[in-house]
Amino acid sequence: MLATSGCRSGQRGGFFLQAAVNADGISGGYPPSRLRLRQELRLAGATATHRAMSPTPAAPPSGDEEFTEVVVVRHGETTWNASHIIQILQQGQLDPELNEIGRQQALVVAHRLSKEGKPAAIYSSDLKRAAETAEIVAKVCGVTNLVVNEALREMHMGYLQGLKWDDAVNKNPDVFRSFGIFEITEGSDPDSRNKEIPGGGESLNQLTERCVSYLNKIAQEHRGERVVVVSHYAAILELCRYTDPPNGSIRRKIPNTSLNVFRISGVTGKWILERYGDDSHVDGNDFLENSFSGDGASA
Repeated sequence: MLATSGCRSGQRGGFFLQAAVNADGISGGYPPSRLRLRQELRLAGATATHRAMSPTPAAPPSGDEEFTEVVVVRHGETTWNASHIIQILQQGQLDPELNEIGRQQALVVAHRLSKEGKPAAIYSSDLKRAAETAEIVAKVCGVTNLVVNEALREMHMGYLQGLKWDDAVNKNPDVFRSFGIFEITEGSDPDSRNKEIPGGGESLNQLTERCVSYLNKIAQEHRGERVVVVSHYAAILELCRYTDPPNGSIRRKIPNTSLNVFRISGVTGKWILERYGDDSHVDGNDFLENSFSGDGASA
């Protein structure tokens, strides 16, 4: 488990912070100044060598709160990620599989997680790219309790799913414009957060409610335990934003197989974000040399 000591400098591939939100959605804590989240994936060798990571000791629950450590992992790379098929847009709930680099990424993060304490359970989106990542993690960590659920799916992008940037602009300009509003505002504009994307798409608030509700159920079931959740870019970004005060430090960088660590009280519903965008486990693995960095171009 990870320390809640605020922002720490010098940590490669991720950032530590203390950002908390209560069950009523009121944020607390002291957010760090705006941070540059991107860490370029660096590569070294055609095999998935793992650079050992020291596990971090658990912090005891405070008062009557019994926290669950929820380690949320973004899935590995897909062919769509690598080829920028959807560019700045997202795969949404379409269902491409992992490519070979994505499987290697999943193996590396699995070995890292295996060094940090065996999870009580692993939960995953039912979309192939997440479920396959979760299966690799479960095998390496020796976890038999693997649950897949559509509540952890990526945001439904409506008519924009599967389109290249230019196609989205030309074929559905009105839909693209509505999507662009909350992209430009980084999800902070209250009005844009309630706008559903035409074509069966979700709003940001619908996405947040779906994912937060499911993680609260996980926390209630696994009080005092550690679990791993495998999900998608926009879903994870919204989980991070849920704990972060308005205009806080959470931006758009959630790389493939990055770790995003939450401590959630199954008693009070309080959330604490301890780490996000941490992909330090891929640093020094050359097999990722040509991989897509996963900066929101496709989820």
